[in-house]
Amino acid sequence: MSLFTEQLVVTPLSDGRTWVILRPFGYDVGNVGSGDTVKVKTGFMTDFASIPRLLWIFLPCWGKYGNAAVIHDWLYWAQKRSRKEADGIMLEGMKVLKVPCWQKYPIYMAVRLFGQMAWKRNQWDRDAGFKRVLISYRLKTGDESNRPSLISRTLEHFRNRSS
Repeated sequence: MSLFTEQLVVTPLSDGRTWVILRPFGYDVGNVGSGDTVKVKTGFMTDFASIPRLLWIFLPCWGKYGNAAVIHDWLYWAQKRSRKEADGIMLEGMKVLKVPCWQKYPIYMAVRLFGQMAWKRNQWDRDAGFKRVLISYRLKTGDESNRPSLISRTLEHFRNRSS
């Protein structure tokens, strides 16, 4: 059985949506000691599960699946594995966390169906020089992620392509 390697320790930014990883955090894929470990860098900014606000009554952005969502966010940012593999690792992580079926399968289906937008946004953010890993994570009240919204980044991407 797989295992999350450390306790997840985060702090919020003042934008109310973004959290910063304060201690090393990771996940052993497949089996403990498999040698296949996802390591999330300290200083990484996550929004946990990117669930539309309308659905928060059923699936808030943070829940029992939070650790798996952070690993998934990291895999989507780093893009060292395929999107399908990243989504599968999230599902595996939710099973390890014993997330109820009525939550884990809708979340998995949502990332399979709609995750391409987030995958592309991360590519565009990296291409634009945006950093989701803070070099110095001595945060002060009022610090925000300054990450452009998906709509802003998409419009910017297509504007730049047509130039």
